[in-house]
Amino acid sequence: MADDEAQGGHISTEARINERIRSPEVRLVGPKGEQIGIVSVNDALKLAQEADLDLVEVAPTARPPVCKLMDYGKFKYESAVKARESRKNQTQTIVKEIKLRPKIDPHDYGTKKGHVERFLKAGDKVKVTIMFRGREQSRPELGFRLLQRLAGDVEELGFVESQPKQDGRNMIMVIGPHRKKSETKAHTASQGQNRSVPSPRAAAAAAQEPAAQAPAANEPAADGAAVPGPA
Repeated sequence: MADDEAQGGHISTEARINERIRSPEVRLVGPKGEQIGIVSVNDALKLAQEADLDLVEVAPTARPPVCKLMDYGKFKYESAVKARESRKNQTQTIVKEIKLRPKIDPHDYGTKKGHVERFLKAGDKVKVTIMFRGREQSRPELGFRLLQRLAGDVEELGFVESQPKQDGRNMIMVIGPHRKKSETKAHTASQGQNRSVPSPRAAAAAAQEPAAQAPAANEPAADGAAVPGPA
């Protein structure tokens, strides 16, 4: 821990800089990570001014605190850019929900299964809920078998992430996609890029090809072909 602090790798959220640093002595780290050693805060500030840099307290809990010479404004800007890129690259996990009845009609089951397949292809998780009503609550095995059937029907697209469990009058199962949403988007984009698009020159040549194959009106007939005589 002390070595990491001495390298000045982590900066607290409310870092003190320059004259705001209260400690009379600091362990100083140079702009390239080199160890300068323990110096008075006044000497550290002089070095920062000479190098046209800021003195930033990077490890305030160390004794003495660790400070680093750096361009603090540039550091904050680069950190904000990295944070934005990180948030942009994060994929939000969305859980869709499908509700079924234990004695669902075959046509309705096909429709619901289609929804589950579409959600899984998009990289989303699916929460499948079996709703029991009245006497159906005494037959939980009906819901369990239905969930097992659904999991088997979509096993090529997803896997059972959370096994069926009773939740009051409902039975719940969660199916997760084999492919993450980010991978799905990348795969879709690559398919679009790999589609062959003819160039304008090739398209023009293809358009002229039938005309080139058609014989001209005044072109002499081929050998052996019948030539109509005068009327």
